[in-house]
Amino acid sequence: MLLSSSGIFFIFSKLLVFIITPLVWIIALLLYSFFSKNEIRKRKCLKWAITLTLLFTNSFIFDECARIWEIPATKFADLKTYDYGIVLGGMSVNDETMDRVQFYRGVDRLIQAIDLYKKGYIKKIIFTGGSGRLLHPEMKEGELIKPYILKMGVATEDLYIENESNNTRENATLTKKLIDKEKLTGSFLIITSAFHMRRGLRCFKKAGITADPYSTDRYAGPRKFEFDSLFIPNISSLNDWTGLIHEMFGYFTYRMMGYC
Repeated sequence: MLLSSSGIFFIFSKLLVFIITPLVWIIALLLYSFFSKNEIRKRKCLKWAITLTLLFTNSFIFDECARIWEIPATKFADLKTYDYGIVLGGMSVNDETMDRVQFYRGVDRLIQAIDLYKKGYIKKIIFTGGSGRLLHPEMKEGELIKPYILKMGVATEDLYIENESNNTRENATLTKKLIDKEKLTGSFLIITSAFHMRRGLRCFKKAGITADPYSTDRYAGPRKFEFDSLFIPNISSLNDWTGLIHEMFGYFTYRMMGYC
């Protein structure tokens, strides 16, 4: 069966995640250094591997780069009331062995949305998220998370679920179809991670949805001029860089493709 252009792009985006991972670069340099018979190249690759390791495990450098990229959070004092809060998925996976949903860092998007709902800043919630996985496309995040949202106090009539989207572009286009189908009108607030908000806002605007941002789970907090942050390598920063670089590549790829 021939893949559609969106299917090809989806597969390409998953492969790109692997290619742009800093740890892959470091391992590749170390392997080349180990197997190369050219002493000059061997030393250069080893130096680059060490340099990249120190760079990508430095918490302070990562925080500063994340601060530049992320869309700032909004204070409650600056919020108005919105008719709909649009929560972007990508925060969970179904753990079949334990027969339950396992949540990741991005679940802060949902927690913050429910908090806004209960405080009256948003009247209804639209959750958008399908599978987003090459394997097990039948596992729709919206369907899996819906029972949790209802248990946390959101009324059934105040919840809309879009569970067919696989990426940010489809989050926007399929949410627009849902809005048109249900004849939803009013003001919209996009709720997603701070590092993902830049792409999210543009995609939804491209799809015809004008919305304000509400950034969650920020990487960049208050500046820390502390010894451990400045000088001690932190392995978690390596993983954080993977997410940030992936998002930056995703944003500029979307721009080139005309998706946002």
